[in-house]
Amino acid sequence: MVKIDPYNTKERYLAWKEKALREGVKGVSKANSDIIIRYLSDLERGVNLPPSSKKGPRSFIRVQVLRIRLAKLAREFEKRFKANLTDISENNLCDFFFEMRNGTILNNKGLPFKASRDLAKSFKSFWHWHQRINRKEGGKDLRDITIDLDTSGEKPDWVYLTEEQIRLLATRAKYEYQVLIWFLFDTGIRAPTELCNIRVSDLYNDCKELNIRNEISKTFGRRIKLMICPQILRDYIKIKKLTSQDYLFKISPPVVNRYFRRLALKVLGDKESPAGQKYSDLTMYDFRHCSCCYWLPRYKSESALKYRFGWKKSDKIHYYSELLGMSDTISEEDMLLDITKTEIEKQLDKSEKENSILKDQLEAMQFQLTKITELTGKLMKNSGGHDEN
Repeated sequence: MVKIDPYNTKERYLAWKEKALREGVKGVSKANSDIIIRYLSDLERGVNLPPSSKKGPRSFIRVQVLRIRLAKLAREFEKRFKANLTDISENNLCDFFFEMRNGTILNNKGLPFKASRDLAKSFKSFWHWHQRINRKEGGKDLRDITIDLDTSGEKPDWVYLTEEQIRLLATRAKYEYQVLIWFLFDTGIRAPTELCNIRVSDLYNDCKELNIRNEISKTFGRRIKLMICPQILRDYIKIKKLTSQDYLFKISPPVVNRYFRRLALKVLGDKESPAGQKYSDLTMYDFRHCSCCYWLPRYKSESALKYRFGWKKSDKIHYYSELLGMSDTISEEDMLLDITKTEIEKQLDKSEKENSILKDQLEAMQFQLTKITELTGKLMKNSGGHDEN
């Protein structure tokens, strides 16, 4: 099956590359243009990558993101330091990212950058590739000027919704969007990349299970249980007269996100959600966060939660949930230390044994009493018969 690319990333990247090869990368020097194109071409083919990284070509989504970031950095370095990507000094590099972090350098809208760590990570990847190329082709060891770059930092804000708020949004939404909301919240599926590739045939057990195929997943395929939306899906498929090979949701991501933003503004207002982003900025992506918050306290094991969301690393759990919506569930029973529990269990065992002995003794006494009563009755009967004779 052909995998749907909801943003046409591949076509847009290849069109950009064709033009860049012909005219150069827009807004940067020829040296920067040549090195950017070569770096991206290596990523496309999966060559000259770090030995410890996953083998194979990088996705067009990844290559497209790096294309945008490196071109931006190239323009900034040329403008501020009259330097190319490959000859920027370590001091200038560190100063640039420091000023970007503290708000001295602003974005095109005059606001502080929120993605400074992402740009720093991208430059690190590029520089390490540049080091490998020089070592491989010229036997020259370049110093790593990215060692002191700070790639930590806060992740982007997002919209946190409680289950009640999601119910309220779904109630006020058009029917198709109502179904989509519950599906996104129940599954926690990656939207739009995985979502747009789900077919009716991927639903099993009367819409109680969903198979997210390996070829459409960013990480790995998985078969998960649907606990909230099975009946909604059954009705939706029937109403829409969908066949097994039909896509479940034929959507345009920009259109859906615009609708969600308008809906959230109308229903929840323009206030800031607990995760930092305004309700009026709601997108499909936010439902994956909200789904994680919902399922986190309900799953008994971390590995099972990671499987549902297609994560390989545990840090994704905190990244997506920030532990919002969690509550303290400790009880008095949890306060009993293991040794205390063991002593109590021993005492209970001893009491049960003593009770069992007492029960056996009581049953024996009752048996003896019954025998005595029967014997007494026989004696009285025999005695009465003798008097009559």
